[in-house]
Amino acid sequence: MAQPPAPRREAPLVPCPICRKPAAEAFAPFCSQRCADVDLGRWLGERYVLPGQDADGDEERDEDGSH
Repeated sequence: MAQPPAPRREAPLVPCPICRKPAAEAFAPFCSQRCADVDLGRWLGERYVLPGQDADGDEERDEDGSH
C-alpha cells in the first residue's frame, strides 16, 4: 500500500521588503499588491540598479566617436 505524500514544508515567508509587514503567499515576497506596485515603480524609476556594463559598452564616447 502506497504512503500518502509527506506534507510540503515551505520556507517561512520573510517580511515585506517595502513595509516590513508579514508577506502574503499570493504576493510573496510582498504583503500586498500595493507594495508589489511600489517596488515595480522603484525599478521603473531607476531607484534600483544592478551593476554592470552599459548597453553601448563600458567606455564613454565623445560625440565624434573618440574616447
